[in-house]
Amino acid sequence: MKGKICMITGANSGIGKATAIGLAKMGATIVMVCRNKERGEQALKDIKRKSNNESVYLLLADLSSQKAIHQLVKDFKEKYQHLHVLINNAGLNLSKLILAEDGIETTLAVNFLAPFLLCNLLFDSLKAGKPARIVNVTSNIHAKSIDFDNLNGEKHYRQLKAYAISKLAVIIFTYEFAKRFDGNRVTINCLHPGYVKTNMVRNFRKFVKYFFPFIGLFMRSPKRGAKTSIYCASSPDIEGVSGKYFKKRKEAKSVKASYDKELAKHLWDISVELTNLNSEKLN
Repeated sequence: MKGKICMITGANSGIGKATAIGLAKMGATIVMVCRNKERGEQALKDIKRKSNNESVYLLLADLSSQKAIHQLVKDFKEKYQHLHVLINNAGLNLSKLILAEDGIETTLAVNFLAPFLLCNLLFDSLKAGKPARIVNVTSNIHAKSIDFDNLNGEKHYRQLKAYAISKLAVIIFTYEFAKRFDGNRVTINCLHPGYVKTNMVRNFRKFVKYFFPFIGLFMRSPKRGAKTSIYCASSPDIEGVSGKYFKKRKEAKSVKASYDKELAKHLWDISVELTNLNSEKLN
């Protein structure tokens, strides 16, 4: 991975930080994307120390804000001519409905629309760095369908349902992106990291937090959870492989709905509308 530039969102803790350390140990240049400056700077120091790699840098962005994402891309392009690996790792799971500044439910905005925007806005940088890879961290906890009439939680909001829908959307988008941009030597895959003990629990309801110390005994460490992300980002075994779902560093099947072509097209069109992207430039 020496000479490779890797952008990792949500790199200040959990799986993202462990992924950054792993890739930095392999010699990659790491561009961390974090929301909080203080936590990001502390994580940057830790990653440098644990990896013995000084080529670790920090960019700040609130991924619930599309304006902030556009600024992030602008900041990146001012410093780097190309990108070799984009890892969309950041995620959250809110216990109540909160609309982000663009009027979009925050879980959907961060978990799905942020990766959608970043993949499209950074595609030229990825093509400049080809062969390049996009790695989307999703979850085995994904919905079996998407209710587009309640995509924004307008009718009712349930925490795990919102999370599961956002993760299904990431899988569908991964497959669709791979089809639309096949032949550009930019691969895109998604993965389930396992059930990992991370800081996401802080957004759960109180009764879940109460039992979490016990549940956490049966969950993976972030270091173990990062193994499949690192594999998808770096392994020569999957060079050229695109549009796949991985579990435990192996290809796996996702739910039936994730292979629905009409659903994928509808989700893509809605995503373009919600992010105000020029659809003509994306096809």
